[in-house]
Amino acid sequence: MVAAANPALFNNRAACGDRYTVHCTGPTNQGVPQPCRNGPITVTIVDLCPGCAADQIDLSEQAFNQIADPAAGRIRIEYNRV
Repeated sequence: MVAAANPALFNNRAACGDRYTVHCTGPTNQGVPQPCRNGPITVTIVDLCPGCAADQIDLSEQAFNQIADPAAGRIRIEYNRV
């Protein structure tokens, strides 16, 4: 499973190949009040997410679907380098 990193985390491609454990912590909107499911996942950084804020990463569809209801669209997460 893969993800795109925010510009600070991506650090001019230095983060490519780094692995992160990602855990869903809750919703970002009222659309799906309980979006989290399953436990944490591990993703590999493979790209830049230029539109992501400093506390965001963009999960692949497969990764997102493992930890949250796809109908949520966006979720709150915590992530740590493995």
